Amino acid sequence: MKLRDIMTNPVIRIHPEESVAVAARTLTNYNIGAMPVCGSDGRVCGLVTDRDIVTRCLASGKNPASTPVREVMTTSVVSARPDMDAVLAASLMGREQIRRLPVVENERLLGMVSLGDLATKEESSIEAGDALIEISGHLSSRN
Repeated sequence: MKLRDIMTNPVIRIHPEESVAVAARTLTNYNIGAMPVCGSDGRVCGLVTDRDIVTRCLASGKNPASTPVREVMTTSVVSARPDMDAVLAASLMGREQIRRLPVVENERLLGMVSLGDLATKEESSIEAGDALIEISGHLSSRN
């Protein structure tokens, strides 16, 4: 199974100049934990998570209403192509310690795949479970 077959599309995204407050409301409204940050041309320039907002904005005393997303987003984004096999994507996510994977073609966002998406597909469910175990193990070793 290919990522194009299971990716979420359309994707909720945000522009890097939007405020962190807008990002937080958007995450809440759509009940998601992360969203891609894209320029006007659709190119992914980052990913903003609820954790980014807490650690890079709130905890450091910045005002969410006046802080642009570009100041708190994660800029090193691991992505995949739509023709990537779901099993390979699950392995990539485990290796890179990520739960969400933007699907990109010609540098433009096409969709998103989460570990949850992969876990619901029989072909990749074992790999998604292994990826989650690897991510969880990494998190617990940081404490």
